[in-house]
Amino acid sequence: MTDRRLPARYTLPVTGFFLTAIMTFVISGISTLMALGPTQAMLAAWPPAWLTSWVFAFPTVLVVLPLVRRLVARLVAPV
Repeated sequence: MTDRRLPARYTLPVTGFFLTAIMTFVISGISTLMALGPTQAMLAAWPPAWLTSWVFAFPTVLVVLPLVRRLVARLVAPV
């Protein structure tokens, strides 16, 4: 049986992909709910709001995550 997983070098983009998908889903849902209330319009507005925020969040995380890792490495003692 072959290992069908991605090579380790894809850890950052795959992590960013899932992290931004989940985070933007939750945050856009909360923001849309607060703006429109629990209505049919909210349910219609949420998917485009989520997609728009994800389009910006994913590349941002790809740029920012390595910087954050370096910052955290300076602040936190290694195990």
